[in-house]
Amino acid sequence: MDQYRTVKNEAEDEFVERRSRFIGRVKPVKTEEDAVSFIRACKSKYWDASHNVYAYSLREGSVRRYSDDGEPQGTAGVPVLEVLQKSGVTDLVVVVTRYFGGVLLGAGGLVRAYSHGAKIALDAGRIITMALCQTAELVCDYNQYGRLLSLIPEAGGVVTDTQFTDVVEISFQIPGESLPALNRKLADATSGSVQAQAAGELFVEWKD
Repeated sequence: MDQYRTVKNEAEDEFVERRSRFIGRVKPVKTEEDAVSFIRACKSKYWDASHNVYAYSLREGSVRRYSDDGEPQGTAGVPVLEVLQKSGVTDLVVVVTRYFGGVLLGAGGLVRAYSHGAKIALDAGRIITMALCQTAELVCDYNQYGRLLSLIPEAGGVVTDTQFTDVVEISFQIPGESLPALNRKLADATSGSVQAQAAGELFVEWKD
């Protein structure tokens, strides 16, 4: 199954390390323009901060970018990006803001602090799996509806809409590899009178 991990929501969390305040923020994005826009918004909001360190990862073009934003090289942006890579997430941007508290953390302390800022941001945004699914539709009679409705989740599908007219039209999402098996079950249940038709593809949150 074609799938990837990202975060569900834009979110933030913060902590204090030796009087320095760290704010970790995350947002799901699809393009580099969206990532840069979020970074600029964070810098504008926290204009008086000591540093606004960021990293982002995108599926499109396998783009990876980061910035130490004035912190010693390798102590801020790289650790944030490494948290994203180790977590296996993409299509998102993380900004870790620091308000310096007057106590130097040292290189190791900075690495740990920025890594933690990225981690709490991911936790706040909630990591999810997105899977490529087929959108599909089927049309059936009212006397077939109850039985066929139960077959869709049994095959791993999720019903997204149902229209009741002179017939019943059911729209649903299902992993692409599961659609042929569902159609075999539909054929068995209706003596071949009902088949689901694929309507397209999209990535949806996948529930294991």
